[in-house]
Amino acid sequence: MLAPAGPSAHRRVPQRTLARVPARGVGRRDEELIVTAPEGDSERHREVVRFVERLTREDLMLIVLKRELYEGCWDDMVADLEARLKGRPYVFKLANRITEDLERIARLRAFEEAHEVDLADYVKMT
Repeated sequence: MLAPAGPSAHRRVPQRTLARVPARGVGRRDEELIVTAPEGDSERHREVVRFVERLTREDLMLIVLKRELYEGCWDDMVADLEARLKGRPYVFKLANRITEDLERIARLRAFEEAHEVDLADYVKMT
């Protein structure tokens, strides 16, 4: 299980930038998603980096939103999206792609659990 997110859960580790992706449609026009990787040399670390390097902008945005709006909790984000699908109150709008986002979340969550990693440690928005 992942450690709880919060100021004490994230210690400063050297990072290297893997990619910069425009964050179109979110926040200011000049914002971008920065994909980084903590320094490391284990096979697990290399596997996580390979996974993160292949993520789409939509995947990256979900990871950022999980951290920023849902305090690192996929369950809360999924509940919010499902509420939107059912016409109940919800927190934010993700255009017309809720079903696809729920599938993305399941894939991202499964990867996090299998590798005991929080992908939010690899993605930030500037």
